[in-house]
Amino acid sequence: MDIRYNISDHNFEQCLKCTICTVYCPVVQVNPDFPGPKQAGPDGERFRMKFPDMADTSLKYCMNCKRCEVACPSGVRIGDIIQTARIKDKKTHVKLRDAILANTDIVGTMATMAAPVVNSVIKLRPVKKLMDSVMKIDSRRTFPDYSQQTFEKWFRKYAMKTQSTYDRQVTYFHGCYVNYNYPQLGKDLVKIMNAAGYGVNLMEHEKCCGIALISNGLIKQAKWQAGKNMDGIRKSVLEDNRTVISTSSTCILTMRDEYPHLLGIDNKDVREQIDMATRFLYRLIDEKKITLIFRSDYKKRVAYHSPCHLDKLGWEIYSVGLLRMIEGVDLMILDSNCCGIGGSYGFKKENYDVSQKVGEPLFRQIEQVNPDFVATDCETCKWQIEMSTSARVKNPISVIAEALDVEATYKANLKNQR
Repeated sequence: MDIRYNISDHNFEQCLKCTICTVYCPVVQVNPDFPGPKQAGPDGERFRMKFPDMADTSLKYCMNCKRCEVACPSGVRIGDIIQTARIKDKKTHVKLRDAILANTDIVGTMATMAAPVVNSVIKLRPVKKLMDSVMKIDSRRTFPDYSQQTFEKWFRKYAMKTQSTYDRQVTYFHGCYVNYNYPQLGKDLVKIMNAAGYGVNLMEHEKCCGIALISNGLIKQAKWQAGKNMDGIRKSVLEDNRTVISTSSTCILTMRDEYPHLLGIDNKDVREQIDMATRFLYRLIDEKKITLIFRSDYKKRVAYHSPCHLDKLGWEIYSVGLLRMIEGVDLMILDSNCCGIGGSYGFKKENYDVSQKVGEPLFRQIEQVNPDFVATDCETCKWQIEMSTSARVKNPISVIAEALDVEATYKANLKNQR
């Protein structure tokens, strides 16, 4: 027998076999076919080192929510171990459906050209049934609407000329969702940053962060796009002295952690300058560098859902902290539950039922609480919650923008800079 011992790319040796990761895995609770993160991750890695050609069909059930990594007392990168094993599985061929779901820039560019038509057509029952039968995209899944005007076009037409007038500057990695689906979130960020005395710049040659490409096995393309993004980030941080911020927790996690762990792309020189917008703002306020003043007439009952990837970063405290600064917000923190969508995972026919079962505890609590809206930092969580409950969902940045007294905030920060 030809037994080959390879060096693992990850720290599976630190696994204590305590199985706490399996206890916290949302997929294990609803899908008996998934053996759990310990077996698929560290335990499976030991076998894969001896038998590199061994295929493990259970790997496909992992949604890469990272809850196993949050729970692990030894800091084992369990999700990364599973993702790397999927990447190395040469028997896995990329399906047309997966390529379409993964190429958000291509699909988004085409869809925005005829947004009203596309938005109407993809809601038609015959079209959904056709996608279900031919492409295996579940007919019960609701797609997000596309915008007629991308955020980039709006920014260049209405906002770009005035940004250089601010003494302090940031770079905004807007991501696919803001650009193609919901430009208002990007507009809200510009509104807040300008009121705080910061000009906003778009990152040069921005590409999709690549998380959907990684999840669907298009690794070469993911590396190429990651390389382009790292070029833009390095120019912003090292040449222009501008922190790169984003309103998407998944984009930030991908660029900070997945690039080096899964794609082998070093980012140590700029990693600490890749930041969540909420964290960036909170720290500026905490250091008394900026002031945000909120309207006295803003009154809302808000339920906050912390996305799994933000939990992995450990940064939900910043979004919650900002929301608590708004006196008119009655804030409730929802229990820590995965929404179940897992990016493109929940769109696939074979995963839809598992996706919905994973999210049931969250959906049930939201309906019981009955807030004015739910706040969360993840766009796919928004899609899942709005599809599966009666609640509307907003990013914390949009909540801050709605509640902000722009004129008073601008004047206060102008005074602080003098």
